[in-house]
Amino acid sequence: MPKQTGLGVLASRLLDALPQTQCTRCGYPDCAAYAQAMAQGLADINQCPPGGEVGVERLAALMQVAPKPLNPEFGVEGPRTVAFIDEAWCIGCTLCIEACPTDAIFGTNKRMHTVIETYCTGCELCLPVCPVDCIKLETVAASAGAVDQNPPTGWNAWSPALADTARQRYSAAGTRRASAKLAHSAAKAAQAQDKLADMASHSRITDPAVLDHKKAVILAAMERARLRKAS
Repeated sequence: MPKQTGLGVLASRLLDALPQTQCTRCGYPDCAAYAQAMAQGLADINQCPPGGEVGVERLAALMQVAPKPLNPEFGVEGPRTVAFIDEAWCIGCTLCIEACPTDAIFGTNKRMHTVIETYCTGCELCLPVCPVDCIKLETVAASAGAVDQNPPTGWNAWSPALADTARQRYSAAGTRRASAKLAHSAAKAAQAQDKLADMASHSRITDPAVLDHKKAVILAAMERARLRKAS
């Protein structure tokens, strides 16, 4: 494994100190991007609402700066929440499945979905994509049927074990989506090649010379696209 630079080591330590909810509320696409931005001096230590006050203190210690209040522009500290889907209203559109960073939503197209509570980070990313508003958030205490007037918040409501699980599932979800994208691209490319191999039956053009020219143009365009991807 190549030796990390000082910046890489700091970013890695900052990432370890984050709750791994992958909620994007910090203004970055995931916890790793936020950690990298902090290490580069591009982001402040008080932009992670899920980590709360304790999270800011953890980041401040690593950055060797004084703690500061959570910036309200990025949200407020709160109790741990999980998403729940009203299955009576779910239309099975799968939009929430693709939005979930930890693959915590189970379901298939045109079939009702359900949230796997133990894997949900309460990131809220599934809420805006639902076209029928059938998803809601509840605090973990409320979902368990308990009554708690002062539920724990931030890192006090989270745990290193939950963070590790969320981090692993986020990585696995990214790998799955990348593989699915490659498979989809490969299938489309194979389909295009099949049609090119028998253009006469897939085109209204009947002149062989015109068909050959069109095929050459398409092949050249596909090669340019391949070279762009390779570079």
